[in-house]
Amino acid sequence: PGHVQLPSPQNVTLLSKDFDMILAWTPGEGSPPDVTYTVRYRSQERMDKWIKVPHCKNIHRTSCNLTCVLPNFFVKVQARVKAVSGRLQSPWVESQLKEYHLDVELAPPVLNVNVKKNLILANASFPMATCVESLPWMYDLNLWEAGSEDKKQYERNFRKNTVTIDTTALKGNYCFSARSSVQSIDFKYSEFSQPLCVLLNHKG
Repeated sequence: PGHVQLPSPQNVTLLSKDFDMILAWTPGEGSPPDVTYTVRYRSQERMDKWIKVPHCKNIHRTSCNLTCVLPNFFVKVQARVKAVSGRLQSPWVESQLKEYHLDVELAPPVLNVNVKKNLILANASFPMATCVESLPWMYDLNLWEAGSEDKKQYERNFRKNTVTIDTTALKGNYCFSARSSVQSIDFKYSEFSQPLCVLLNHKG
């Protein structure tokens, strides 16, 4: 009988998390245990052409990372997924349209702090796929004395750049925290990273 179908994947959503664009879904109710999934995507430049995603063909997991297959980070894309089991297939289920550059959610950077004699060298590394490293990511750095609400801000440093801080006048326990940012229509920010605290000009 040609009309027997597998249950379609449910809750098919294109979502952004920690610099990645991911298609996620849940198994259709009553799916067999051996079910696999296949994903395709299309971009708004060519809505008539669904493109295969080689690393998301016949997969058992219920998500597919599309970040590095996107042809253009400034164009909306849509993805779709179907369930497969033996010779049975479900209908395709489509996600909404999303654009990486507009919709990306940022993660806090990893802060590196190097304490020299009268200087601190701080920079931030970003937990991201290499394919998106060329976008103009920036980070803001906050410095404050532990227990104080008065934060000095070093804003809009490009991702690879180091912030150099003269610590001659600073004494005591100082804390650093950073957030990622990128300019799309307006600036977008991540949460701040967990504070990293160091003792400065401490004798002994």
